[in-house]
Amino acid sequence: MKKRGIFIKVFTYTTIFLILLVCITVGLFSQQFVSFYNTTQIQQLNRSYQSLYEDLHGKSSDEAFAIAQKFYENNQSFSFYIKDRQDNVVFSTSDIDPDGIPNMNNFRIIMSIEQEYTLCATNRGAAQSDYGNLISTSILALASMLAVAVVGAFIFARQMTKPIKRLADDTKKMANCEDVLPAPERSDELGDLARDVHAMYDKLKETILKLEYEILREREMEETQRYFFSAASHELKTPIAAVSVLLEGMLENVGDYKDHPKYLRECIKLMDAQTKMIYEILEIVSLNDGKISPNPEKLVLRNTIDALMPSFQTLAEANGQSIGVDISEDHTCLADSKMLKKTLSNIIMNAVQNTPSGGEVRIWSEPNADHYRLSVLNTGAHIDKDILPKLFDPFYRVDKARSRKSGNSGLGLTIVKKTLEAMGIEFALSNTTEGVLFWMDLPEI
Repeated sequence: MKKRGIFIKVFTYTTIFLILLVCITVGLFSQQFVSFYNTTQIQQLNRSYQSLYEDLHGKSSDEAFAIAQKFYENNQSFSFYIKDRQDNVVFSTSDIDPDGIPNMNNFRIIMSIEQEYTLCATNRGAAQSDYGNLISTSILALASMLAVAVVGAFIFARQMTKPIKRLADDTKKMANCEDVLPAPERSDELGDLARDVHAMYDKLKETILKLEYEILREREMEETQRYFFSAASHELKTPIAAVSVLLEGMLENVGDYKDHPKYLRECIKLMDAQTKMIYEILEIVSLNDGKISPNPEKLVLRNTIDALMPSFQTLAEANGQSIGVDISEDHTCLADSKMLKKTLSNIIMNAVQNTPSGGEVRIWSEPNADHYRLSVLNTGAHIDKDILPKLFDPFYRVDKARSRKSGNSGLGLTIVKKTLEAMGIEFALSNTTEGVLFWMDLPEI
């Protein structure tokens, strides 16, 4: 079944209402129009026959005939006859048969002239012409009123339904999450409704975007957790399997495994590495859950770096490297001391491990707006742009074999990222012409 639009309904109902209103108005005033017309005709006839009426006073029948004859000659369209007191016809126009007149009520006016004569008159031709003109004029007026009513109904229906139809089209697009034009500038209730619907749709879109973002974020977190647990199980499985082999060999006294002290020390070394990894995993989980809260305090950057340098200087010299520090003693920042030291330890260790022999690790700070930018550069190093974003992923190693041998768990940069995010400190890792640069913006006091 075809659905009728609201415009057709409003137009039809309005047209019917206006037509009924016009018909009722015509019906109520038609009688008054007819009465007014008849009264006007009678008054006109009285004026037309007034001269004849006055001339007939005190005249004999012959004189009355002559006067009537002369009046008729001057007014050929008039129809009348004159009777005397004995009801004899004194005069009648040619279009009236006095013998066939049933009564005098067929005439528009009846005048008694001093009880001598009775004048019965009408103006049939003019009356019929005027009546026909009245009917024609009335029909034309009625048709004009109906035409105006239909046009008014059309304009009214269009003005009423146009914003509603647009709002219906907009809501249909909204249901499909399509873009819609801004709400129309109207100051009436329809304008208020359209603006409310558009505002609701904007809020709904915003909510949908937030939900989509949360869903995507939740999926990313689930994927990250899945990867994290998979990588953690893989990292823990290999040393545990190695320890199991060593212990079984010692129990069975197979080959070199008879040297129990040697392989027990190896087992302890493996377990220490796994203990360290487990602590790092727990630290990452705590940072993710917000269980570790920073306790900011005023720190002198140079003192914080100097406290870390002895152990790294020894390692760098063993690798044929050098470490240069260029930090002013008046550079102070607001940060958690333990978290910042652990972060810097991981960054400097990572720089030393990835700087080639003969290379240099540079550490410096420089003021920048309301913070100090602390930078660590290991010269002669380069990281592929495809690998660079993955360095902060848990258990990711560029050189897996060398990293395992050096005892690197692959969680150092992950802890750096989580710790700096917990402290609200911006950071980045990038390639430069001299090497790999890591920087962080520490808030100035």
